[in-house]
Amino acid sequence: MHHFKLENALNTLLNKDSIQDYCPNGLQVQGRSNVQKLITGVTASQALIDIAIAQRADAILVHHGYFWKGEPQAITHMKQSRIKALLEHDINLYAYHLPLDVHPELGNNTQLANLLGITVENHLPVKPKGVLMQGRLLTSVSASNFAEQIANKLHRTPIILGETDKLIETIAWCTGGGQGYLETAAQAGIDAFITGEVSEQTTHIANEYGITCFAAGHHATERYGVKALGEYCAVNFGLDVQFMDINNPI
Repeated sequence: MHHFKLENALNTLLNKDSIQDYCPNGLQVQGRSNVQKLITGVTASQALIDIAIAQRADAILVHHGYFWKGEPQAITHMKQSRIKALLEHDINLYAYHLPLDVHPELGNNTQLANLLGITVENHLPVKPKGVLMQGRLLTSVSASNFAEQIANKLHRTPIILGETDKLIETIAWCTGGGQGYLETAAQAGIDAFITGEVSEQTTHIANEYGITCFAAGHHATERYGVKALGEYCAVNFGLDVQFMDINNPI
């Protein structure tokens, strides 16, 4: 499949042009024209690039790519090493950030809900639509029991902030670095909030609003969108796709 044809198909699928983001989405580094073997992963780290080189992959597809707003523009140090390796080995790099978070079927938020048994009910009113979702569990469970379920599914023991003993049923969530949405969820009367990371002030927000907050890992909560997208590429585009889960404790 031609690299530009693949990019156009992914851009259309993920509705890329309708979403403002902090980085360019799509083909970020151009490599060889034909893409057949595709490596997917959460972040375009040097470790993932090295795997792609060893596997003789034609392309890499990630959630966290390069060229973020506010980062130094010079291609030096770590950035130079990564991009040099991609160019030397003629490997394409595709990256989709917010478009992959919010996709209603393949997105990180929907995939996390499916994994944890959360029924999606609505989107809380923040942009882009779908970045902060609302739903409920089939039956109410204690916060501690739900933390065990998260740990079993994500293979990561979550941090629990706020009320740890209450029963929870309604849940809001934003994968990755979504701790800034905790107050929005609390003001909507939600029992619990799930994200990847937390900050110092997250503890106080959870305590003062009486909401339970689960921090289950930025990487761990965002494995599943890019994995699902890769599987879509395998089925619909006939690509040879392999998902690589490079451990990250954050």
